[in-house]
Amino acid sequence: MNESTFNPKQQEANLSDKIVVGLERIAEVFKVLLWEKAKSVGLSPIQIQILIFTAYHKQDLCNVSHFAKEFNVTKPTISDAIKVLDKKGMIIKDHSSADSRSYSITLSDVGHDIIAQTFNFSNPLKKQVDGFSQPELESLFETLSQLIFKLNKNGILRVQRTCFGCKYFEKNNGINYCNLLQKPLETNEIRLDCLEFEEKPSI
Repeated sequence: MNESTFNPKQQEANLSDKIVVGLERIAEVFKVLLWEKAKSVGLSPIQIQILIFTAYHKQDLCNVSHFAKEFNVTKPTISDAIKVLDKKGMIIKDHSSADSRSYSITLSDVGHDIIAQTFNFSNPLKKQVDGFSQPELESLFETLSQLIFKLNKNGILRVQRTCFGCKYFEKNNGINYCNLLQKPLETNEIRLDCLEFEEKPSI
């Protein structure tokens, strides 16, 4: 049988395999929590994700093309989800862009009401993370932020807005520095989803 990360015998001798399996278990937690919250308000998980993203991000990111990249699904899947949200009166379409075929969305009052019921779907997981010590949290965060950046650089994760890929970020003599904020960044100040993120030009 071919080697597999999901083979318990292989995991015994390989810490990387154990970590990957652990991440897969955590991904399952997100799916379960999101499904439970989605069912409680009569929506699908992707519809909840669209609403939550729209609530906290710039409007120019809230369109079909970006949602497809953000959630790693097809544009037709996003379009179908938006049709349902529009029919339920949860969003408002804005066709004011130069391209008459495209549009962005904002939340309606109904949409904001749904956010108030669903934004905290991940709280059971956060409660467990809150139980770690500050040094443990900083170590875990440093590893996760580097992993996210590497996955993006390798094309596996299509969208990221972390400091490491931002044009304002630089690292000198082991010190992280943001040229937008004009200050050094401690490990716990690195952002995974920065509202001011601008992608670093390819060299």
